[in-house]
Amino acid sequence: MNDTENILETLRQRQFRITPQREMIIDALLSGEHHLSAEDVYAQVQTRTSAVNIATIYRTLDMLVEQGIASRTDLGGQVIYAPVGHGPHIHLVCRHCSFVIDADATVLAALDEQLQRDYGFAADLGHISLFGVCTGCKE
Repeated sequence: MNDTENILETLRQRQFRITPQREMIIDALLSGEHHLSAEDVYAQVQTRTSAVNIATIYRTLDMLVEQGIASRTDLGGQVIYAPVGHGPHIHLVCRHCSFVIDADATVLAALDEQLQRDYGFAADLGHISLFGVCTGCKE
């Protein structure tokens, strides 16, 4: 079974209807080498059919996020999606030039431990954005 089929089977088990549109959206999300915006997914799906509108893309992506199958990250004006299997990492986003650096999420391990210890809070730190200023803009 490939990744698309695994996701579709998970959705079936959770009583979601499997439509050709949902299958194409999941295929598009999984085929991206990088994170994709809803518009990127829409453009990929449009190469296969014009029977899917952008609202369907957003609803399906929202459902995949709610079901823990995909993640959604705001890069300061651009929202991107990735399959959860994409792995944990941090997006370091420059407020000045919008440059994005992908950083290893393990750098947040100490913060995660402190939040749990001091506040009893389990933060979702696997796929987040942190805003600041890149080296080029600091100079």
